[in-house]
Amino acid sequence: MAAVLQLLLLLSAAALAARGALPPPEQAARVARVVLHSCDWGALATLSAQDGLRGHPFANVFSLSDGAPGRGGGSGVPYLYLTDMEISVRDLRVNSNASLTVSLAQTPYCKKHKYDPQNPLCAHIIFCGSVVKVNDSEAAIAKKALFSRHPEMESWPKDHNWFFAKFNITNIWVLDYFGGLKIVTPEEYYSVKP
Repeated sequence: MAAVLQLLLLLSAAALAARGALPPPEQAARVARVVLHSCDWGALATLSAQDGLRGHPFANVFSLSDGAPGRGGGSGVPYLYLTDMEISVRDLRVNSNASLTVSLAQTPYCKKHKYDPQNPLCAHIIFCGSVVKVNDSEAAIAKKALFSRHPEMESWPKDHNWFFAKFNITNIWVLDYFGGLKIVTPEEYYSVKP
């Protein structure tokens, strides 16, 4: 009976993928690219450098973008718009290592299918790596990616010294189906189109 139930779940996931909703679970790298491109924000976790919290995990929500919304697919690079005034950025100045989680729970997808955000079918991706300021040549790409999704950013106070950064991905975990996490390498991730 359990095998039949698992087969039905796999077939329903494949049916969703066939309708263009999400790639099938066996295409974990594509799932990761689609989920990131579908999300406007993520939870960035750092190791706190703040008094009273030093060394403890600290998660914070940040707007992000890997490219303009739509079917273009994006670059797969999570870009961020940051200021040193932000508490998590202060943590990153001490230790740039972080994790970034994005989830389809922020899109209509999971509500439409009545998936709880913790249900694996409400796909989420966990990236590990570091946050780095982009160089001048990449700043124009980051600006276009972020301001196309978050136009309000352009009017944020200039005296906050905003800068463009990216999440340098070293590890990727995909949770989009039952049976545990799937590991995707950055090479696999960047080699596929969403």
